Amino acid sequence: MSAARPVERVAVLGAGSWGTAFAKVLADAGRDVVLWARRPEVAEAVGERGENPEYLPGVRLPDALRATADPVAALEGADAVVLAVPSQTLRANLAAWRDALPADATLVSLAKGVELGTLARMSEVIREVAGVTEDRVAVVSGPNLAREIAEEQPTATVIACVDHDRAVALQHACSTGYFRPYTNTDVVGCEVGGACKNVIALACGLAGGLGYGDNTMATLITRGLAETSRLGVALGADPQTFAGLAGLGDLVATCASPLSRNRTFGERLGRGETLEQAQEHAHGQVAEGVKSCSSIRQLAARHGVEMPIADAVHRVCHEGLSPRVMAADLLGRQRKAEFA
Repeated sequence: MSAARPVERVAVLGAGSWGTAFAKVLADAGRDVVLWARRPEVAEAVGERGENPEYLPGVRLPDALRATADPVAALEGADAVVLAVPSQTLRANLAAWRDALPADATLVSLAKGVELGTLARMSEVIREVAGVTEDRVAVVSGPNLAREIAEEQPTATVIACVDHDRAVALQHACSTGYFRPYTNTDVVGCEVGGACKNVIALACGLAGGLGYGDNTMATLITRGLAETSRLGVALGADPQTFAGLAGLGDLVATCASPLSRNRTFGERLGRGETLEQAQEHAHGQVAEGVKSCSSIRQLAARHGVEMPIADAVHRVCHEGLSPRVMAADLLGRQRKAEFA
C-alpha cells in the first residue's frame, strides 16, 4: 500500500466499546465499514437499531455502518482490518481469521497489552500469526476513551506503522471533525506506552480507592511515565514518543478518567473488593492491565528494567498484597535510587 492507494473498505473485528467507537469514526470519515460482533444479537442491534446497547448505550451509530456475526463476510475485500479484541485473546482470534484475511490488507491493532507467556507486543503477535511483514501492521494509540469519542468529543490519536505511507493512508481514512490522527513510525514506543498505561491506571485507581488525592495521582502518573519510558527505550523505542499522545496523553486520560476501566477496576480493589468481585462489577469488559501487569513485569525483568509500580500492581492483583501495604512499599521505595 502507498499514499496513492487510499483505504476505502474497512473490517473492524470486535464490537466492544472501542471497536464500535472506532468503526463509527471510520464510517463518519466516509469509509465503507463492516463491524464484526461475536454475538449475533449485538450485530443485529447495530445493523437494525443503529446502537450497541451492550457497550455504548444511547449512542446513535451511522446508518452506513454495517454489522455481521460472520467474520468471513466482514473481511471480504477489506483494504484494512482493524483488530479490536482483548490483547490476551488476539492470537486465538486471529488464527481463526487468518485464511480469510485479504492479501495486502493493512492489519491494525487497537489492543493494548503484552501477551502472557510469549511477552510479545500485539504487532509481534499479528506478524507471527498472520505471517505478514512488519510494514503491513499498524497500531492505534492515544487518549482514546471510547465513550467520549463515540459522543464526538474532540480528541487526537497516533497511528504508528514502520511504513509511513500506510500510516498516512490510515490517517486519511479515519480523520473527522472530532477525531484527529497523527502518524508515527515508532511502533514499539506506541505499543509500550499503550500497554503500560493500563497498569499505571490500576495503580492510580488503587490509590484513589484508598482515599489518596491529587498529589499521589500526579506522583504515580509521573513515575509511571518514567518506568514506561525506561522499558520502551530498552526495547528500542524513541524516547520522544513517551512525551506525546501515545505516551503522556494516553497515560493521563487512562489514569484520571472515571471512564477508564483500569482506573475503575483499581478503585474497587483499593476499596477492599477482591479480584473476583471487581471483575464481576466490570460486566464482562476487560481491564487489560490486570493481566498485562504480569507480562510487563516479566518483560522488564528480562531487560533489566526497574518498574516498581508495575511490580506492585502485579503483587496486588496476583499475589494477594494489600493495597495499603503496596502504597507504603512504593513510598518507601521512592526514597531509593531505583525509583528516581
